[in-house]
Amino acid sequence: MYSGYQGDCNIAILVIKFSLMPDLHSLESFFMFMGKHQNSIDAKSRMIIPSKFRDELGLRCVLTKGMDKCLYIYSMQDWAHFMERLAGLPTTDINSRQFMRHFYANANECEIDKQGRIMISQDLREYAGIEKELVTVGVMDKIEVWSKEEWNTAETGAELPPSEMAQRMTEYGI
Repeated sequence: MYSGYQGDCNIAILVIKFSLMPDLHSLESFFMFMGKHQNSIDAKSRMIIPSKFRDELGLRCVLTKGMDKCLYIYSMQDWAHFMERLAGLPTTDINSRQFMRHFYANANECEIDKQGRIMISQDLREYAGIEKELVTVGVMDKIEVWSKEEWNTAETGAELPPSEMAQRMTEYGI
């Protein structure tokens, strides 16, 4: 990467070699899902996916266990990309195998009905602690589904003072 000035205009120019750019799939995924929505499940354990998210998902998606006691919803395209990355993990390593099982064994392919709903199985509801109210959060290439109580706990515990936030951003190179 090169950053410099061109000519007498003092206009900053950023030149990035194509080989340093992430693949186009990464760029599409990075900007796909964002925002937070309050929601609930109905008596048949269905949740409505916010329309803003449905537009990106299409007619089918994958619902699986996430981390931090939430569920993940992936578009079919992003699920395939995630599975490619998991397939590259060494199966001789116990941690890799456990990580793969966490996602594969609990994955459900879901069809989004005409009202924009998907069914959340009992085992996934129990894992995430979802009884009625939930929060859906767009996080780059996936949607996180939280019980309202777990979300409130996680969000309160994750708040950082501005100075610590700045320090972590520097550590991560952001």
